[in-house]
Amino acid sequence: MDVRVHTRHASIAEGFRETVQRKVGNASRIFDAVSVVDVELSEERNPRLAPEKCRVEITAGAGGNTVRVESASDTMENALDLAVYRFEKQLKKLKDRLVSRSRPRRGDQMPGMPAAPPVDFEDEMEIVRTKQFVMKPMTPEEAILQLELLGHNFFLFNNVDTDLTSVVYRRRDGAYGLIEPA
Repeated sequence: MDVRVHTRHASIAEGFRETVQRKVGNASRIFDAVSVVDVELSEERNPRLAPEKCRVEITAGAGGNTVRVESASDTMENALDLAVYRFEKQLKKLKDRLVSRSRPRRGDQMPGMPAAPPVDFEDEMEIVRTKQFVMKPMTPEEAILQLELLGHNFFLFNNVDTDLTSVVYRRRDGAYGLIEPA
């Protein structure tokens, strides 16, 4: 497995880079299908974020899915430990879901073994609200204006330029992103 460590607005010692690779490598032992893991370490310079200025993002492709976790803390070590904990938790959840879906359900059990409680992932993914709205064709600039007017983090719209359904979203750095289907 390849652990790629990137930094943004921060500098780290080589020893800490090796610690990151070791901890993330140990976490990925849970799910064998992880081949490349990107770890981004960043430090915010905004004084309002002083208690949680160190941020760690871990992104990995596993079993055809993308697992992404993020954590922030006062020190880079604490942020890393929290991110690795969340990463392990997400990998376990993904593995359990894939294993339970791939195995046929049978009533047969080994003699003397108690029945395992059924795992129900549907409860975790319950849709509690559905919204519908009319999508009028607009440019990405108009969509950003609508995003700002509504105060949302993203806005779904029909792009006039490409005639495709697209999404504009606000990034953490204050800039905007555009998602279009390939």
